[in-house]
Amino acid sequence: MHISLRQYYGILIRYLRPQAPRFALLAALVFVSIGLQLVNPQIVRYFIDAVKSGTTLHTLMIAAIAFIGVAFVQQGVGVAAVYMGEYVAWAATNALREDLAAHCMQLDMTFHHERSPGELIERIEGDALEFATFFSTIVVRVIANLLLLLGIVVVVFFVHWKMGVGFGIFTIVTLVGIYTVRGIAVSYQKAHRDAVTEFFGFLEERLAGTEDIRSCGAVGFTLRRLFYHMTIILRRWRKSALVGTLIRLVAGLLLISGYGVAFVLGYSLFIHGIVTEGEIVMVLFYTGMIAQPIRELTRQVESLQTIGATVERIAEVMSLHRTIFDGPGAAIPTGVPLSLEFDHVTFAYHEEKRVLHDVSFRLHPGKVLGLLGRTGSGKTTIARLIFRLYDAQDGIIRLGGTDIRQATLEELRHRVAFVTQDVQLFQASVRDNITFFDRSIPDERIMEVIEALELGDWFAGLPKGLDTRLQTGGRSLSAGEAQLLAFTRVFLRDPGLVVLDEASSRLDPATETLVERAIDHLLANRSAIVIAHRLGTLERSDDVLVLEDGRVIEYGGRLALLADETSHFHGLHRTGLEEVMV
Repeated sequence: MHISLRQYYGILIRYLRPQAPRFALLAALVFVSIGLQLVNPQIVRYFIDAVKSGTTLHTLMIAAIAFIGVAFVQQGVGVAAVYMGEYVAWAATNALREDLAAHCMQLDMTFHHERSPGELIERIEGDALEFATFFSTIVVRVIANLLLLLGIVVVVFFVHWKMGVGFGIFTIVTLVGIYTVRGIAVSYQKAHRDAVTEFFGFLEERLAGTEDIRSCGAVGFTLRRLFYHMTIILRRWRKSALVGTLIRLVAGLLLISGYGVAFVLGYSLFIHGIVTEGEIVMVLFYTGMIAQPIRELTRQVESLQTIGATVERIAEVMSLHRTIFDGPGAAIPTGVPLSLEFDHVTFAYHEEKRVLHDVSFRLHPGKVLGLLGRTGSGKTTIARLIFRLYDAQDGIIRLGGTDIRQATLEELRHRVAFVTQDVQLFQASVRDNITFFDRSIPDERIMEVIEALELGDWFAGLPKGLDTRLQTGGRSLSAGEAQLLAFTRVFLRDPGLVVLDEASSRLDPATETLVERAIDHLLANRSAIVIAHRLGTLERSDDVLVLEDGRVIEYGGRLALLADETSHFHGLHRTGLEEVMV
């Protein structure tokens, strides 16, 4: 993917427009700084010519003080410009970071399954952080140095047009040369950034699986893979650094050429009496000043090669579009148990392999459907389709009689709740974990839910009540306590359908009893799908659906299937099989 100036410009405009007042102040500071830098060589010229003409010591003292004063003021203005540039840059970067995070969260689940959390963190935080330098570099360093170069050429032109033309040609050749070399570097820097992203993805996965890695004796293998990723990063960084050296070499050669132009033209004009000694010194002063913006531009071009790769990576993410959109807004009934119907539903995560084959069933309002099946049979896929995390390729799913593709995603996901064994906890208070940071829900309502679920004893055990802070990763609550917290989340939403991934399969008997009692309250006056891990869980089910390889092999009333000696469900009970392969 080739990144054009238009894409750079588009990003600048989009994220700097909200900072227009501060950007205007920044522009004013930059212009003042440039003007002051151009003034001091004029003072030097005046000082030298005044000495030659025999001007008084008082006049020379004034010129010297003016030189020092301008230098101090210029430094102060420069500091203010850098401060304002950084402020603008970080404000714009935060907006970019927010847009990237929001865009990634809206993308289909396929995108998230193909990328690890570590890779996404690097994409959002790492790439956005690179842009902090980009924004401040463009508005403070690059533009300022380009304007300084232009100002020097204009001032030298007024000394003598031949010197102005020479400086102008030199400046154009230098900028074109640096820009040309910069284009070579982008692909190498992108490869380096991609290697870093892969490393973060690897590191996140291995750190998350530390317990399994250590228990299986795979520490040595993990460290070897870590070394492999770091080697790849080193190799790609080395190539990128070599290209950066080429940029500096080109810039150095061009600078030497610039000194040559200044000396040759200056000497030629001086021996013909066209310019004075002061003007010659002034021109040499400006020649030295030209070296500084060119060096700065060279360094910034090296940064821009990193930014060029970052723009490509961001463009890759932003070019991805979700395929699941809000429906026109068809209403789903509220305040009542919801029916659910799968009408000849076929689905595949990838085109070459179907996960569900022509699945049809109907859950009546207020009833509980038990879902059985081995690993890979499609149980979790059914739950994902209900939430429209994916859309079926064929067939229709109706909730409360409404095609779920006709409802808005917010409405759909408000009317359905999904409780899994692995409850996501946030590093926040119990209140925020229950309400998902919705501060509009009063504490009184939370306490009503806790009492309705008979969780008063559990709540009493929290050291600071709703203000108790939890940690991520299950370090604050046991598995049973996390399940109870998840139930309060669901109860607050008051959904019409609950999808329950059996919550009590890994709990001790005492906690299991508490959880089972809470489930009874949770499912009262609601429809439910229970993804069963054990046959005992199905005791509360009205109907049972058995899946195998994405196909419905048995579906009917639980008691009727249990009484039918030829049914698969009856066979499980007859053989005494308690655990179902999941």
